[in-house]
Amino acid sequence: MKIETLKQRLRKDRPMKSITLRIPEDVVEDLKKIAPVLGFSGYQPLMRTYIGQGLRKDLEELENDPFWELIESLKRHGVEEEVINNALNEITTHS
Repeated sequence: MKIETLKQRLRKDRPMKSITLRIPEDVVEDLKKIAPVLGFSGYQPLMRTYIGQGLRKDLEELENDPFWELIESLKRHGVEEEVINNALNEITTHS
């Protein structure tokens, strides 16, 4: 992940959006148990951290993937995102 993007992601004043997420009760209870042990004020900040870590890992892998670079190049050359998405859906559903 680029340094500037990472700096923006680590800002504490970023706008937040409320979502509803269904999680098994036992998982929530486990999150509540482990959050204070890891220094979190509650289970929701811990969940945000877990999501952020996974997201950063996946984004880094995508940014270094030639396939991702091809998609970005197609966008720069004016290929509409809908066309790219349709092609991606086609190859993923027929594989």
